[in-house]
Amino acid sequence: MGRIIVGTCGFQKARRLHYQNLDGVEVQQTFYDPRGIETFTRWRREAPEGFIFTMKAWMLVTHKYNRKLWSRLKDEIPGDKEEYGFFNDNPRVWWAWEKTLEAAEALEAEVIVLQSPASFKPTKENIDKINKFLEKAPRGGRRLAWEPRGEWWLSADLLEKIASKHNILIVGDPLKDRTPLGAEWY
Repeated sequence: MGRIIVGTCGFQKARRLHYQNLDGVEVQQTFYDPRGIETFTRWRREAPEGFIFTMKAWMLVTHKYNRKLWSRLKDEIPGDKEEYGFFNDNPRVWWAWEKTLEAAEALEAEVIVLQSPASFKPTKENIDKINKFLEKAPRGGRRLAWEPRGEWWLSADLLEKIASKHNILIVGDPLKDRTPLGAEWY
């Protein structure tokens, strides 16, 4: 029987309250910019033994350039912003993935969540991109979880096939009907 872990998406209250009352947290800050390694190392040190960190992968891996969303970047990024996102197989996305893994190491995160936007539709091109990314992406001993948004949820068979092929979790919000029935989902 699996263990049930109770946590939140981001720190909703003071971190010490999370550490005292919950089992884990999914770090949101890494989605916007994972380069705060000192902060993540401190959070890990503050947390009690057994407290679980999961985290979101950097939006530069998963999301195309969006001025409003990307305004949350703390520092400049190398190269053309248009090269990032949508799991593109290029040096810019792999640089962003490397920074994601560095944050995961600092947090000792057990799971990295790849949250793709609804605009990343289940086209043949995007199916190929996610498959290629999941084949090549180093994991640093961590489990990957993919949270697709939008039309992907119309094909539980496709999601199950990708999850099985790459040994990843498919995650979603069951309150928004993002958990296909008839399959084993986490």
